[in-house]
Amino acid sequence: MKAELVVSHESRAVRTITSFFAYPSVIRLRRYIHVPVKKVELSRKNILRRDNHQCQYCGTTKAPLTIDHVCPRSRGGTDTWENLVCACVKCNTKKGNRTPEEAGMKLLKTPRRPSHVSFIKNLGGDIDEGWKPYLFMT
Repeated sequence: MKAELVVSHESRAVRTITSFFAYPSVIRLRRYIHVPVKKVELSRKNILRRDNHQCQYCGTTKAPLTIDHVCPRSRGGTDTWENLVCACVKCNTKKGNRTPEEAGMKLLKTPRRPSHVSFIKNLGGDIDEGWKPYLFMT
């Protein structure tokens, strides 16, 4: 057997004609299997998700929201997690082709590359209680 059951769903089962198996929620691999490090893809949708659909300058969550380059592209700013933030149209227009310091604006939080664990947490809504110890969320 390659894996063993650690936590199962009490109310669900996998059935065959002759057998009944607990429905797995958490399994443990008996042998190490190399899994490449997961990275969250850089996209507009993921920038908005990382910033919780909140303008990183004024804090509003009202649409329409855009993506702003902290260091403008015309000044060498790139499309990276550390240079892109969610912004409302009003703040994006106010900032224009300047850095936040030049525009007299302050970021609510420093933009960073998110971990895939935080995206699992935010993507699915409620996390199964049995998973939390294994996702480092306790």
